Amino acid sequence: MALALLAGTLSATSCTYLEDFLPTKPDEPAKVQLKNHSVTPALVKTLPGFENLEVFSLIGSDDVLPQSPAYVFGGSVDGAGYLKSQDGKGFTLLVNHEDNFAVSRITFDETFKPVKGEYILNSDGGVWRLCSATLATPKEHGFGPLYLTCGESGKESMTHALEPFASPASAGIDRAKPALGMWSAENALPLPQEAYAGKTVIVIGDDDSEVDGGQVALYVSTTGDLNNGKLYVLKRTDDNQRERDTKLGESYPVEFVEIDQAETGLNVAPKIDELKALKFGRVEDLDYRKGGGANGREIYFNVTGQANTGFNADYSRTKYGRTYKLVLDDNDPTKGSLSVVLDGDERGSEAGTFQNPDNICVTNNFAYIQEDSNVYGDETHDSYVYQYNLNTKELKVVLELDHRRQAPDAGKYGSATAATSRFGSWEYGAMVDVSDLIGIPNTFSICIQPHSWRGDRYKGVDGGSKRLAENQASQIILVKGIAK
Repeated sequence: MALALLAGTLSATSCTYLEDFLPTKPDEPAKVQLKNHSVTPALVKTLPGFENLEVFSLIGSDDVLPQSPAYVFGGSVDGAGYLKSQDGKGFTLLVNHEDNFAVSRITFDETFKPVKGEYILNSDGGVWRLCSATLATPKEHGFGPLYLTCGESGKESMTHALEPFASPASAGIDRAKPALGMWSAENALPLPQEAYAGKTVIVIGDDDSEVDGGQVALYVSTTGDLNNGKLYVLKRTDDNQRERDTKLGESYPVEFVEIDQAETGLNVAPKIDELKALKFGRVEDLDYRKGGGANGREIYFNVTGQANTGFNADYSRTKYGRTYKLVLDDNDPTKGSLSVVLDGDERGSEAGTFQNPDNICVTNNFAYIQEDSNVYGDETHDSYVYQYNLNTKELKVVLELDHRRQAPDAGKYGSATAATSRFGSWEYGAMVDVSDLIGIPNTFSICIQPHSWRGDRYKGVDGGSKRLAENQASQIILVKGIAK
């Protein structure tokens, strides 16, 4: 593997910048062309104040790629990461198909047109639902390139580490890393290498809603060691485990306490109480602030929430969702402070329209928060992408999913009626900054999961044996003009 060609890689959900990477020499014209490459229209609409954004449909499940006409782009796209192709001429995308338990590799030509698709992890090797992901690179994280993609099918799920240019012949092989623990995990986010010299520090979100709730976990090792590090869980220093006792606008001292990897999985519940770890209502995606230096220790994460029934009957955890800020100590990643910056349960606040925030993308100055699908029955809109200003604390709505319920597209994406496509029933996957990779400022890709878009054409497309009936379609779009 030619690592020199991968120096300009882009982290999956974590929006890593390629600040000194140029796709062309200064005296060469840029070859990338932003245009609609898919036969499917972009399934989003811009909202007031963001009408000048340019939106392009990049790839979808009805597209036939010229170098792989038999390949079908699977459904429920979530985690994603981009890098230069091995020949240095085009680009490569790795993307999760959450409900296929699979990962696709898409090859783009020099103009950023998708030309080839293949599965490098299928349902036999994927084992679990694959949610968000991060592409670790030598430039940004000090190791790799490795695509870290988390399993989210219960307490025994683990995190895979995939080589970006692995042969499709290995698609059925499980490449999990037990040292990162067993969690129903959303993402395993390595911090930039400058955050802690000589160390690999990975923050993990646990999307659990049962008796012990979801945790924020931490893996710490020497640089690049994914086998022999130590594993920790987050707690308040005052031992309060109730999520909603952490109040909006206040800061709380926290620490990570060590937990034996062998005690995770089905044995985790008693250890969580013994260690007084915080019990969140489904920890989702995480990302760190860009810009270098101390910003790499400033982490934002979403907790998507759960109904205030069953395990949350005491309403100790968020229902509509929250966004948290976790700032780690300059010298010790196991110490820090935690604060709630947006609280969806404060229905009169700016975040009072939250419908279960899931994925997050953090830039130098903004956090982009994407909504999950919701089943509460009180939804008022289709899923939003919010822009949260890290400096002014202002919250705006940028995009809304477009179910195309009206003619001429009514029914085409399973969206003809509220019964088949109600408010908030579609969701987003990863939002990734591709600006520096393609040489066009303020350009992001966004994964879309239109859950009612189904058909026999999309069944069992990953090549594995475990998800033969999975029949969802999905799409990735490009949006130009998003501020960083």
